[in-house]
Formats: sequence, structure tokens, C-alpha cells
Amino acid sequence: MAEQARLFEGKKFMWDGEEYESEKQAGSVEKGYREKGFEVQTYKEEGKVYLYTRRVVTEIVLE
Repeated sequence: MAEQARLFEGKKFMWDGEEYESEKQAGSVEKGYREKGFEVQTYKEEGKVYLYTRRVVTEIVLE
């Protein structure tokens, strides 16, 4: 099982909670995250691929 949070280049990324069997499978999910404005890092461990994401809040909307 992956760590919940990891640092990449001094930035905190959170695990998306899924274990991917291949880089191809993880790549299609990664593309979706990027389209939604997330920064994504891939981490490989023991034959599994993990995605870590982060998104900086640029706007706060209060109702």
C-alpha cells in the first residue's frame, strides 16, 4: 500500500487511492487529472504504479 502523501520537488502530493497494474492504465487516468487542472506525479513500487496529485487553489467562491 502506498503512502497517503509524498513530497516531489518540495511540493506535497496526495495519493489518489488506486493501485495501477501498468503505466498505460495509470497514464489514461493521469491525463484526466491533468485536464481537470491537477499536477500529477507517478511513483512506481513493487510492480505497481501510483498516482499522486495536487492542485493549487487559485480562487475561493463564497455564497
